[in-house]
Amino acid sequence: MRVSTRDAYKQKVEAELDLAQAQLDQLKAQAKISSADAAIEYSSEIDDLEKNVSNTKVKLNDLSAGDETAWNDFKEGADHAWSALKTSVGNAAARLKK
Repeated sequence: MRVSTRDAYKQKVEAELDLAQAQLDQLKAQAKISSADAAIEYSSEIDDLEKNVSNTKVKLNDLSAGDETAWNDFKEGADHAWSALKTSVGNAAARLKK
């Protein structure tokens, strides 16, 4: 059975989303052991990251529900959402390591 480009893309995004969720969970754990001031600062950033994860999940669900004509529009939006999420996770991780 041949996997469509759409299905392959969905699988890729799901795997990347799982990785981002794992990194977010790690950031939450690190924030818990940080000083009180750092924990407050990271709390806001973690909330933003959780929103980005949620938005990416919504985009992924849209892919499952959409038809082929909406595929290109979806892919562009999902790529943007993923890029924003990846950047946010990377920035948060860099700040926590300081």
